[in-house]
Amino acid sequence: MDSELQLQGNLAGLLWRQLRPKQWTKNLLVFAAPLFSFEVLNTPLIVLSVAGYILLCLVSSCVYILNDFVDREADKLHPQKKNRPMASGLLNPYLALALGGVLLVSSLAASILINPLFTLLLAVYFTVNVMYSFHLKHVVLVDIMVIASGFVLRAIAGGLIIDVPFTPWFLLCTLLLSLFLAIGKRRNELMLNEQDKTAHRRVLEQYSFPLLDQLSSIVTTATIVSYSLFTFTSGRTVHLMWTIPLVIYGVFRYLYLIHVKMKGGAPDRELFEDKPILVTVCLYVLMVIVILAYFE
Repeated sequence: MDSELQLQGNLAGLLWRQLRPKQWTKNLLVFAAPLFSFEVLNTPLIVLSVAGYILLCLVSSCVYILNDFVDREADKLHPQKKNRPMASGLLNPYLALALGGVLLVSSLAASILINPLFTLLLAVYFTVNVMYSFHLKHVVLVDIMVIASGFVLRAIAGGLIIDVPFTPWFLLCTLLLSLFLAIGKRRNELMLNEQDKTAHRRVLEQYSFPLLDQLSSIVTTATIVSYSLFTFTSGRTVHLMWTIPLVIYGVFRYLYLIHVKMKGGAPDRELFEDKPILVTVCLYVLMVIVILAYFE
């Protein structure tokens, strides 16, 4: 009896690991729309946002399951990926695939109760990510654009969940910041690829450090300028301009991590591991709430 319970516990743990909950921090972007709609938020809208976040996390986990199922043989040859539940042989790949199917269908069905447009967005998000996993991640420049589009879809999802409008400036800032993070991710992968050929990604053959640094310079400038214009022309209080220094510091700090600390491969991890960036994000959220609550 004890051994049976232990096996069930191990299986539950493997399935939980397969969902990659550490990756769910990327989906926190759905709370951007509620943040900038702070003055009209109420308990039901907050509950909807949390429910939408959970559904988006489950759909993203379905992508991870499908990706690991397809790549399980190749992952066995990778020094880190070989420890993934399916690649290690500890988790039955078809059981994981069945779990992914159930989660996808149930998540899409539940999302209809929030907003049918949110359901459509989840379907588009899943489709785009599957296309990325199977083909688009091997297409130079397109791969970066697709990664960025995933963050934009998350931002749009946040607005659809609570049924609030979002300005073109908001979406543009999200796109540019996402491109900035995606370019940093590719640069870090290119650096690691030069150090360890087993970490090879085919598309990296098409990139170079000068190209990625040039792209990063363009996007960095555009991000700061666009956010500055957003604070003045979005139709909200001009006092949002006081958050511009925090955005500039955050971007500069991330560039420091990329070029000096040789990081940037996992933006979601850097957010929690780098204390200056974490403090900057917390201060930014606090300032936006205070400004919208008292200076609107």
